[in-house]
Amino acid sequence: MTWAVWAPLLAPLLAVPAARRLADILAPRTAALLLAATAALLALLSTGSLALLTAAGLLRMPVIAALGHLSAPLMRRRNPIDMPVGALAALALVAVAVVALRAARRHHTDLLRAASAVDRHGSAGDLTVLPDPGADAYALPGRPGRVVVTAGMLRKLDASEREVLLAHERAHLRGRHHLLIVCADLASCLHPALRGLQAPLSFHLERWADESAATVVGDRRLTARAVGRAALAASAAPAGRRPAAALAVAAGPVPRRVAALLEAPRPRTPWSRLIALRPAAAIAAVLAACVLASGVSTLVAAHDLHANIESAQGPHEHDHGHDHDLVPIPG
Repeated sequence: MTWAVWAPLLAPLLAVPAARRLADILAPRTAALLLAATAALLALLSTGSLALLTAAGLLRMPVIAALGHLSAPLMRRRNPIDMPVGALAALALVAVAVVALRAARRHHTDLLRAASAVDRHGSAGDLTVLPDPGADAYALPGRPGRVVVTAGMLRKLDASEREVLLAHERAHLRGRHHLLIVCADLASCLHPALRGLQAPLSFHLERWADESAATVVGDRRLTARAVGRAALAASAAPAGRRPAAALAVAAGPVPRRVAALLEAPRPRTPWSRLIALRPAAAIAAVLAACVLASGVSTLVAAHDLHANIESAQGPHEHDHGHDHDLVPIPG
């Protein structure tokens, strides 16, 4: 159990760089889903590892062992996790749980506050225009989801650029991108190394919405121009605070997004596809190995702990039975 229980806590240190590199090779939609899934899996496995460490450490305590009808001396001999390690794991487990719950509550409160502010203004379908001179536009999730745009942003764009803006934000709503953002944020609360996936996830979600908008309007150059002008307007006249999970057209590294939209599609031959797949396959293998090793290690650690508990129960019960046989029978 000793080596297995630590693997899920160390795997993100290698998996995060691999996931970031692989995401840069993949299409935006695939990259975003990969990053969110990686964050969720590694966070759950590392939390499970902390739980196993906590349980193994606590079961060495005579009081806890007695509650489980275990032999405390046998648990101390067979269980390689010392009580101080278990105590530290318990503190870490409580800490990450509290931070994650606070983050979830913060997201919920932000969305309720934003929805309440937007409800004070009239809507046309899924579009709400705020009378704010600052420039901003974002997708506000909810039931129903809404596209929120300030009057300042609308004044900075022409009709065709507004169409791109609305298509971009509607792509965020349609893809429920806010759930992926919240998932990555909660995962980073459970394991600090997973914070490295938040920025690339936001970028690829914006690229996903950019590509969707370009498909809707049928013009990649127009989409690139609208993204650039919206970003310039937002930086020149920032609007009020938006929810953390709300995705905006002017977010992320805009020059990279514009360059990707303006990049001409390269002709693909079977040989060029094979060459392009080789580095992606190698990085994917590293990432898959990290996730698989974390999962297998968690299962091995859980199995070992279960075996230790059973071995501590068996002799303990047998000893009680043997003692009962030694009690003299009256008469």
